[in-house]
Amino acid sequence: MTLSIRPTLPTDIPAITRIYAHAVKHGTATFELEPPDEAEMLRRFDKLRAGAFPYIVAEIEGAVAGYAYAGAFRERPAYRFTVEDSIYIAPDMHRRGIGRALLMRLIEEAEAAGFRQMMAVIGDSAQAGSIGVHRACGFEDAGVFKAVGFKFGRWLDTVQMQRALGEGSGTVP
Repeated sequence: MTLSIRPTLPTDIPAITRIYAHAVKHGTATFELEPPDEAEMLRRFDKLRAGAFPYIVAEIEGAVAGYAYAGAFRERPAYRFTVEDSIYIAPDMHRRGIGRALLMRLIEEAEAAGFRQMMAVIGDSAQAGSIGVHRACGFEDAGVFKAVGFKFGRWLDTVQMQRALGEGSGTVP
């Protein structure tokens, strides 16, 4: 398996839409209940790119195996140096190191863009794989919001994790 990671292109949106739709319909990583269509996914992509946020895909043999992006953690201006990561892997590509590779590259790109903190808001405290990948990439536990989402007939927590980027809070940006 040859894995390559590159910037996302608009032509990747159909594959990204399929990956995300599966996560919405079958998983608890996202709290969306209905999968967005390609037009909405393209709108979201364009908004992130307009904000100079990193958005990347992982390819294996020319096929999109997963994607990741960093977006605004919160909209208020004081949060402008803090991003939140999102990572989604094609259902048949889990447990191959793709998530970790994407997260490491996303961290590098966010640091290069001048961001100082990266937050992970992991849907469902049972997401051991995602929590483990984030820990392996230097994230620390920042807390758990208990029973804040309701999906598939059950209450779900969100796990908050955080990682400093570059000089973090050691210097003024």
